[in-house]
Amino acid sequence: MARKPARAQADPPASPPTPPTRSDRERIIATLMTLLAEKPIERIDLTEIATGAGVSLDALRGEFPSKLAILAAHVKAIDRAVLAGGDGDMAEEPPRERLFDVLMRRLEALAPHKEALASLIRSAQRNPGLALALNAMAVRSQQWMLAAAGIHSSGPRGMVRAQGLAILFARVLRTFVHDEDEGHARTMAELDRALGRGARLLGMLGDLCRFVPGCRPRRRHHRRDWDDERDDEATVAA
Repeated sequence: MARKPARAQADPPASPPTPPTRSDRERIIATLMTLLAEKPIERIDLTEIATGAGVSLDALRGEFPSKLAILAAHVKAIDRAVLAGGDGDMAEEPPRERLFDVLMRRLEALAPHKEALASLIRSAQRNPGLALALNAMAVRSQQWMLAAAGIHSSGPRGMVRAQGLAILFARVLRTFVHDEDEGHARTMAELDRALGRGARLLGMLGDLCRFVPGCRPRRRHHRRDWDDERDDEATVAA
């Protein structure tokens, strides 16, 4: 007699996926950003960061030499998130629109850290040394943002562009940290206005090129605009 086929057993219910475990480095960065939302950076102690991240001081020192180095790692992580989220559909848009899209992606990545950003802005206003360090981080980041927007960012002229964009974006951040609208309408409007003023700002900074070896500004035109697709150089007049 043929045997009856064995009754198929129901598969056991799938267990929920285990969330990935954050590394020591990631926990340290997250802890600093949490603490920054509560107090100024000058009042944050290294021991406090180690305790919050669940690591020893030895492990903390092995990952980072200072609080600013932790902050720089956070900035780099934001850079990577923006660069990974590029939209190929923007390739045919004018330079100003491409840059607007890139900087809005950056603001979206920064949205969970508004309170920490506001704390850093206040501290930088009191501490010129901190302001200079934050500016150096911002310039490096903005070189990558320019590259993401398809705008030349290398060499002395690229550095001038990145410095101008860092100043421009810092102004936008002052609106962003107080913008409670979910769609960040005020921030978008401020960014649009800032990019509209960008040609003039970067044009003035371009005058500094004459003092930088290898950075000879081209003859300036009275009118330069981010939207000039014929020459990306004109997007950040120098």
